[in-house]
Amino acid sequence: MDDVTFDEALSLIDGYIQAGSSGGCHRIVTPNPEFAMTARRDPLFREVLNGSSMAIPDGIGLMIAAKLVGRGFRQHVRGTDLVQRAAALCARKGYRMFLLGAAPGVAAAAAANLVKENPGLQIAGCHAGSSRPEDDEETASVVAEAGRVDLILVAYGARAQEYWLARNQERLGIPCGIGVGGVFNFLSGRSKRAPLWVRRIEMEWLYRLITEPWRWRRQMALPAFALAVSWELIRGRRPVADASPESVGWWFGGG
Repeated sequence: MDDVTFDEALSLIDGYIQAGSSGGCHRIVTPNPEFAMTARRDPLFREVLNGSSMAIPDGIGLMIAAKLVGRGFRQHVRGTDLVQRAAALCARKGYRMFLLGAAPGVAAAAAANLVKENPGLQIAGCHAGSSRPEDDEETASVVAEAGRVDLILVAYGARAQEYWLARNQERLGIPCGIGVGGVFNFLSGRSKRAPLWVRRIEMEWLYRLITEPWRWRRQMALPAFALAVSWELIRGRRPVADASPESVGWWFGGG
């Protein structure tokens, strides 16, 4: 987990894009407690998360856990807000974005709203595609045909979107990619985001559970995560600082 603010995250994204694919292909992940618990039992997902260029402090559960062990994050960098700010950055700098994933038509609707909010934003393309490895050639060819892509947003849900980027980003030569989960649903208006005051008191997760009750199974990761953190505290374990100055030293370790 990287202890970055919004401004620092955007500066890193800007640097990734400016360097181009010759500077490497950078994958950004947006962890929450569900990610963490999945990573404990899925070695491949754990490897993909720990191999990312930046893991923003997205989930409030992770924010609380970090504070409990005395290594709190400076800012809650929500994925949806980061995408909106990244779109503004792209509009200012002339970078081209590609929106991949979600249900058919959702990415295009999200892109239209992003352009409305950020005049001059260049959308290289939108495509629902498929997260399945056997469909990679077809999906990747659509992205490749769009021409230069500086930033790709992939909305296939946790694991599937990170795996897709790990398999395809480098061969497509895209300098920056972000797995964005349900962000396109918010940006398109398909799902209603929590009011600002709810976000300010860090209850967006509860708002989503109330408005989308089918998510209750996913929310079961929260008590499991709380128990895991409590056990780490009892054992007296603490996160170890990483070599990079912006890292809080959290890793998605095994159980």
